[in-house]
Amino acid sequence: MKYSQLYKDTLFENIIPFWEKNSLDRTYGGYFTCLTQTGEVYDTDKFMWLQGRQAWMFSMLYNNVAPEPRWLDIARSGVDFIREHGMDKDGNIYFSTTRDGRPLVEPYNIFSDCFAAMAFAQYSRAAGDRSFKTLARNTYFNIIEKRDNPKGRYEKSTGARPLKGFSLPMILSNLVLELEDVLGSEDVEMTIDHSVREVMQVFLRERSGIVYEFVHKDHSLSDSFEGRLLNPGHGIEAMWFMLDIAARRNDVELREKATRTILNILEYSWDEKYGGIFYFMDAKGHPLQQLEWDQKLWWVHLETLVALAKAYEQTQNDAIWQWYEKVHHYTWSHFPDPARGEWFGYLNRQGQPLLTLKGGKWKGCFHVPRAMYQCWKTFERIENQRQD
Repeated sequence: MKYSQLYKDTLFENIIPFWEKNSLDRTYGGYFTCLTQTGEVYDTDKFMWLQGRQAWMFSMLYNNVAPEPRWLDIARSGVDFIREHGMDKDGNIYFSTTRDGRPLVEPYNIFSDCFAAMAFAQYSRAAGDRSFKTLARNTYFNIIEKRDNPKGRYEKSTGARPLKGFSLPMILSNLVLELEDVLGSEDVEMTIDHSVREVMQVFLRERSGIVYEFVHKDHSLSDSFEGRLLNPGHGIEAMWFMLDIAARRNDVELREKATRTILNILEYSWDEKYGGIFYFMDAKGHPLQQLEWDQKLWWVHLETLVALAKAYEQTQNDAIWQWYEKVHHYTWSHFPDPARGEWFGYLNRQGQPLLTLKGGKWKGCFHVPRAMYQCWKTFERIENQRQD
């Protein structure tokens, strides 16, 4: 079977049906994300970043695959829930609510805002609803306003060791492309320039060729738990965002640098004993404060497959293809659950499921289906090129 067919079939015959069948809250709207291996709901709290991600997913499928009415209905359920229950009076997105929409956790996590903005923008295109386009735009500028202090009054550090994080410039590089028809071209290009500069010149270190999660405000490294922290999955995911920008701008230098960085991170983070990519690492090899450092996570491997597929499409690099096949074999032989559908999220170092859940507070209808879609489309283009 061609890779494109594998990803397409898995998306529409396995992954999407699992979430359509099990996640919809037909009483209060929005989605259940805490699902057991068989799809039973084990907790009804609603996490806004997962509500946004799932609403984005079904809106994107409606816009890019087929205008299926049920997909639009599912997307509407999510964006309506966020708009009605998931925002405070200033437009900040709560982290979580009860099933019926009463706020549980204050808007301390700016990523809830990012995924809400993505969902609003995709849904506005799908439904032709300009109110959601306005909401996407307002949410985006709220994010930009908070960029230098994402947690605001919920920040718990004292400021004695001021660090800046990699996550926000990384996600902005993708978010701004999602919102391209919502924003002016000047805002889009300015945010792309800022994100590329931050990702590729500040957090990506020239000497090591790997990406750090935190640096000092003056861009120097901090010899501390946070300052030594590496998240290989984050670094590789950011590189496929960079590859998308490189393709958009026909930027050969960015494409080559992103490709090298994917290879560098994989060489550094691959578990030679058991296979798979470590979740967290310390840049100096010291013990980590994250006790889950040696787990193998679904999203890390899926984002790596996307990045490798895109890098191969753009470069035809043999080393990239060798790594693709290596990561593909590990990922597809460990994470899918052929008996119950969808994928396991959390494996121990040896590659056995630590938790059999299919969704929770952090895993929802996003990384698996997005990767299936991205790899399907990328391999379609690769396979068509080979036929030509």
